[in-house]
Amino acid sequence: MKAMVLKGISSFKENREPLQMLDLPVPIPGNREVLIKVSTCGVCHTELDEIEGRIPPPRFPIVLGHQVVGRVAETGKGADRFNTGDRVGIGWIYSACGKCEFCLQGNENLCEDFQATGRDADGGYAEYMTVPEDFAFKIPEAFSDSEAAPLLCAGAIGYRSLRLTNIKNGQTLGLTGFGASAHLVLKMAKHRYPASEVYVFARSEKERAFAKELGAVWAGGTEEESPVKLDCIIDTTPVWRPVVEALKNLRSGGRLVINAIRKEDLDREYLLNLDYPAHLWMEKEIKSVANVARRDIIEFLDLAAQIPIKPEVQEFALDEANNALVELKERKIRGAKVLKVSKVS
Repeated sequence: MKAMVLKGISSFKENREPLQMLDLPVPIPGNREVLIKVSTCGVCHTELDEIEGRIPPPRFPIVLGHQVVGRVAETGKGADRFNTGDRVGIGWIYSACGKCEFCLQGNENLCEDFQATGRDADGGYAEYMTVPEDFAFKIPEAFSDSEAAPLLCAGAIGYRSLRLTNIKNGQTLGLTGFGASAHLVLKMAKHRYPASEVYVFARSEKERAFAKELGAVWAGGTEEESPVKLDCIIDTTPVWRPVVEALKNLRSGGRLVINAIRKEDLDREYLLNLDYPAHLWMEKEIKSVANVARRDIIEFLDLAAQIPIKPEVQEFALDEANNALVELKERKIRGAKVLKVSKVS
């Protein structure tokens, strides 16, 4: 099978093609696993974190990709949840122990044995991959393969982030950064909390215009002050400045939810600008989002089909994965980037 493979940590400043196209054996599904013929795979900022060493995979070579849509091609021994030909998706959560207190509470994302697709196990930048059947999810008919791919991470993690804000209908919501996840959060918020106004902070004028197209009542630069203080803000950026700036726009008792698996070191010194009275006092909160649980993917796919949420996507061929990653690195973003891996009949 064809696969885009990462052989080691790399810097985009020195290497704009960190992935190599290789021919690999088609994997064989183990006990209670399914073999997936991959149709599409979303491109996520987390892949940049893996490539550049902020969350390095434990082994190399590795096939990245954790927003995977495809069809079941084969089932392993004891696997009975799906039939051959079923369309399924795989997100960042590849497996968990199933026995610890977090797993038993439905918070597998906090399990010490959490395994990530495309980091701890080969992912979807390939024509085939295997996954434990309990961590594959049926894709609603409302979505094409390309539309479904970003829902599995950008959408699901956005759903978890929105849930963790504890927002109530009528309260104000801020979004800082406006890429794949944030544009889906805005669509969710407009549906679930119709009396709530959404304010967007984004670097580029194109992103701000896009936010207004989708229903934001206001869109400004990262360092601008919003017209009103906000009840909650979700940060989806890879850097620190928007975090500090967002805290200035929170009202007393407000909550900032940081939707990022890692922050880059480009502007770490900006944290020195953090001023307790101006940014954190008056019982403001900061909460991080750690991955996703199965519940998030299941509930979000159902919600997305009801609304329905149709993500904006840019499609690339599998062998163009490096180009898609470079564009993501350079913040050339409108919606979500998706690899068309193979045609599935």
